[in-house]
Amino acid sequence: MTPNKSDVTPVKLAALFRAAFRTRWTRRHDHAPPTGDTGTRPLPDGEQAGPSDHASRTSDPAAAESTLWRLRTTVKDEPGSLAALCTALAAHRVDILSLQTHPLADGTVDEFLLRAPGTLEGAEIARAVAGAGGADTWIERADTHDLVDAPTRVLGLATRTALDAAELPLALRQLLGRCTIRSLPAVPVGGGRGPEGVPVEGALEDTVMRLRAPEGGVITVERPYLPFTPTEFARARALVELDARLGPRVPRGQDVLTLPEGHDITVRRADTGDLRAAVEMHERCSPRTLSARYHGPVGDADRYLNHLLSPRYGRTLAVQTASGRIVGLGHLLWDGDETEVALLVEDAWQRRGIGGELLERLVAMAAEAGCASVYAVTQSSNTGMVAAMRGLGLPLDYQIEEGTLVVTARLDAPVEETDGAVGLTRAETP
Repeated sequence: MTPNKSDVTPVKLAALFRAAFRTRWTRRHDHAPPTGDTGTRPLPDGEQAGPSDHASRTSDPAAAESTLWRLRTTVKDEPGSLAALCTALAAHRVDILSLQTHPLADGTVDEFLLRAPGTLEGAEIARAVAGAGGADTWIERADTHDLVDAPTRVLGLATRTALDAAELPLALRQLLGRCTIRSLPAVPVGGGRGPEGVPVEGALEDTVMRLRAPEGGVITVERPYLPFTPTEFARARALVELDARLGPRVPRGQDVLTLPEGHDITVRRADTGDLRAAVEMHERCSPRTLSARYHGPVGDADRYLNHLLSPRYGRTLAVQTASGRIVGLGHLLWDGDETEVALLVEDAWQRRGIGGELLERLVAMAAEAGCASVYAVTQSSNTGMVAAMRGLGLPLDYQIEEGTLVVTARLDAPVEETDGAVGLTRAETP
């Protein structure tokens, strides 16, 4: 086939908040409010980021004997260079499904989506490309999601970002592939010196791009195994600029639930606009409840709640009474390549199924975002949180050290039938 060239030009908090979480673990640095914001999808067992030399299986039975590959190579910007690559691929019965070009100062980076015979290894494809003049060749397995052309994918990501500010890190992750995204606020939680500023237009340094965050601070995107091109940098910058122009926003949908005693509560998305109500809820909670949530002294709640409520670091659900008082909060926090769930329910509203309802909704959000697992950090004596995690009907992994318990639920396993949150009756969503 004749390739159709197209060129579309459309983060981990540096200062860890140690007052909230002080327990260190061997599997991660700590469990403070999230230090990063990647939205990344963990790789399946046995896979590694970067170049791969093994064929992948496609879920399409019709394509069971073929493999999808993403290949990137640098060629000289001169007539005939692309034709030589296409000829070399055709000689191995490799079909070019799409092609994007990324112009450089001294050449062109060509990015292909390929369908190759299932018996053809990635290394063999790379050797053929090198023999046809390609340099710095990189190849990895692809899947059917990569069949969407670049303009369509970018427009879809822009739409998601426009509807929900929490989608920005996830959109960047899907736009740029496997990468680490860190969001460093202008003024770190707990005080201290903020990150070094970046120019308005951002900065691109090989495998690292730095962009000015919409709320101040810096968004850093790093992909150590593959340099970013100016085209990718321009696309990422356009997505961040769109987010900045639209300002703070969260979906305003809400669900009304009826408790066993007949009280109605509302579950909705929350953000920093709910800071005052969230602080007031903390002031009504007992020291025991706060200790179970934060595993130590709470400190100045308003300082870290502003962070926890920010869509930049995850998503928050609030439970609100008919009078407008917030009585429960559930957080889904992007934590590097992992995702944390955390719950806090005011004492007078505990043991009514609210925690389980929040947890189910947060886990559903994590699954929708492509997360393979979620974890909760709690105390071994917090039987309520453990019971809520068990109520998900998902495979669980337990790690305990000095009274602190980490429960990890796998989202990529079949879900067992459960009765859901006990006693809650759903009403129509307004």
